[in-house]
Amino acid sequence: MGESGGGGCCPPMDLMRSEPMQLVQLIVPMESAHLTVSYLGDLGLVQFKDLNSDKSPFQRTYAAQIKRCGEMARKIRFFKDQMSKAGVLAKEMLEKENDIDLDDVEVKLGELEAELVEINANNDKLQRSYNELMEYKLVLQKAGEFFSSAHRSATAQQRETESQHGGEDLLESPLLQEEKSIDSTKQVKLGFLTGLVPREKSMVFERILFRATRGNIFIRQTVIEDPVIDPNSGEKAEKNVFVVFYSGERAKSKILKICEAFGANRYPFSEDLGKQAQMITEVSGRLAELKTTIDAGLGQRNILLQTIGDKFELWNLKVRKEKAIYHTLNMLSLDVTKKCLVAEGWSPVFASKEIQDALQRAAVDSNSQVGSIFQVLRTKELPPTYFRTNKFTSAIQEIVDAYGVAKYQEANPGVFTIVTFPFLFAVMFGDWGHGICLLLATMYLILREKKLSSQKLGDIMEMAFGGRYVIMMMSLFSIYTGLIYNEFFSIPYPLFATSAYDCRDASCSEATTIGLIKVRDTYPFGLDPVWHGTRSELPFLNSLKMKMSILLGVSQMNLGIIMSYFNARFFKSSVNIWFQFIPQMIFLNSLFGYLSVLIIIKWCTGSQADLYHVMIYMFLSPTDELGENQLFPHQKTVQLALLFLALVSVPCMLLPKPFILKKQHEARHQGQSYAPLDETDESLHVETSGGSHGHEEFEFSEIFVHQLIHTIEFVLGAVSNTASYLRLWALSLAHSELSSVFYEKVLLLAWGYNNVLILIVGIIVFIFATVGVLLVMETLSAFLHALRLHWVEFQNKFYEGDGYKFAPFTFILAANEDE
Repeated sequence: MGESGGGGCCPPMDLMRSEPMQLVQLIVPMESAHLTVSYLGDLGLVQFKDLNSDKSPFQRTYAAQIKRCGEMARKIRFFKDQMSKAGVLAKEMLEKENDIDLDDVEVKLGELEAELVEINANNDKLQRSYNELMEYKLVLQKAGEFFSSAHRSATAQQRETESQHGGEDLLESPLLQEEKSIDSTKQVKLGFLTGLVPREKSMVFERILFRATRGNIFIRQTVIEDPVIDPNSGEKAEKNVFVVFYSGERAKSKILKICEAFGANRYPFSEDLGKQAQMITEVSGRLAELKTTIDAGLGQRNILLQTIGDKFELWNLKVRKEKAIYHTLNMLSLDVTKKCLVAEGWSPVFASKEIQDALQRAAVDSNSQVGSIFQVLRTKELPPTYFRTNKFTSAIQEIVDAYGVAKYQEANPGVFTIVTFPFLFAVMFGDWGHGICLLLATMYLILREKKLSSQKLGDIMEMAFGGRYVIMMMSLFSIYTGLIYNEFFSIPYPLFATSAYDCRDASCSEATTIGLIKVRDTYPFGLDPVWHGTRSELPFLNSLKMKMSILLGVSQMNLGIIMSYFNARFFKSSVNIWFQFIPQMIFLNSLFGYLSVLIIIKWCTGSQADLYHVMIYMFLSPTDELGENQLFPHQKTVQLALLFLALVSVPCMLLPKPFILKKQHEARHQGQSYAPLDETDESLHVETSGGSHGHEEFEFSEIFVHQLIHTIEFVLGAVSNTASYLRLWALSLAHSELSSVFYEKVLLLAWGYNNVLILIVGIIVFIFATVGVLLVMETLSAFLHALRLHWVEFQNKFYEGDGYKFAPFTFILAANEDE
């Protein structure tokens, strides 16, 4: 795969094998360490190793700086929170201003935070006072109404009593005299409290007051129509105004405690009507003053937040970068002299010059007396895997990596998956109408990718956008296979020529193939439209698609085994070529390769032979005569030879490899003390011959059992994997049948009523069914099945996938991730 890389400095991309990696050591003077790491972060081609893994975070060299950056990050999060609450948006960073000083940023952030906290505190105080006065005003109004109405009713009652009692003075006088004789000092003075109580607690509040004072209270409550803002919580709540009359100090203290428990805010209230009016006027005046002050405070706060918003992105990026730099510096080990830092890390071989340039630039820019030292280390450790991908190949590589990251420099299935994945999807999703719908949706994502890539998308939309090029490929292949199946929303069209068949006479309206005769040349491309809707459509298509699935499956599995040969050759493992690749090729092709050849012969010759019978009796009674199932001369001899080869290839897979590995291991350990020194390149990759994984102990039994499992898995897998490819036929059939059901039972049925309303409803139902079921669920279903065929049936033939990804230190990730 020789796709050209992004820039002139880079060699062409090679997707087949991961980039050659090297373990590099950098010795950096202390004064230029910060700038060096910063430049390497901009470059993004070095994966640093943690050389201080034994130290806890606070024991490391730059713990104080990280704490400082963490504190600044906290202030930035506080600003972000305040800005989002106030609806102030941060300005996009147009120009690169990376030369700002961290100390200046720290001072500025501290000042702004102090100012913002003070403004917020003042605003909160004022807001609380405002809310309290609002509540007080409501209490004055509602309680005032209660007192005035009580006063009116009392006056009216008194007048009534006086008018009644005027003529009955004689009868009442003894009692009246007795009443007057009571000592005025013993009279009980009633006290009262007013306030607000949350509405949901009002009934319980009343009941508890009643019980606590043994019924010696009188309470009145009035509902406030609109919710009020509670001064304590600052949230809206529905409340009632209450007035409680009591007698005695003990009752008062009980009532006060209950009010406190229920969160009932109490407010002073005067019985004097004149004073009440005066209080209401005072409160209204103070509310107006507070409102003006609060508005001025909010205006000042918004101006401050706007100032923060202008520089927010710049500060945010600076702090994140600094934090990332110090985290990386903490991974470096301090030299004995404490004058320089030692770094170790993986980098691609092609990046050596760029890394050295960055080191040199850092030394010059930081006015360092000495430059940094760059050297390549020898290692037996397995390097990380790094594929350079572009926006087209990255999504396919992600699909492969989801199964497992390739081992260092093993063959990458992604190269073939770029084509085979969308093709196998399209075999199951063959309809050029649906393919066009899918293509239009994807073209929208591709044409607006610049705008969409900078926006926050939902989870599902994010996935669709990430895989937009894969979906585009899937839709293009679906249009191709749809033309082969001749289906457009399940309707056939004579696109390339008229049908090769015609009716023998007028009576063949039944449209079975018996009533048709071939009058023209065979239909040039794809399926003849006349097959659709006939009785023999399903038997014909089933046979065709089933055999086609087996051919595709055997081809892809053969490709997988051939890839294992290239892996073995690359890692110079002749054992794997002779005792894994060759027997596997023989076993698969002597059974299923032979079946594929029989299918092609049957298609070419038009023979009536039963292939099920041929394959079953090839095992059960290979010496029997074939009779009418004979497809070519000497077929019986060929079958016996193939069966013999298949049986011989199984012990070839199982037995020789473990013994050869054991012998190699013993030979290697005998001459270990005299190993040659010049093995720079070879030393990079750990022994990759299946057996010795660089362990000190060589467990022969473990290797043998591993090989046994591998052999059994392959032999059984040859059958089950081939059968697994029949999902191509099954899903293709399901898709075709579903779309024809929606077309016939919804659209044609609605059309048949000759009613515009029913037709519109029918069209709407058809569109929703097509989009919901066929374009979303069926796409997902075919996608998952294609994924399974690649992960299990194709990749298990050659792909170990036990590597780890190259994760370089870069600022791109630091800028994107939300803390």
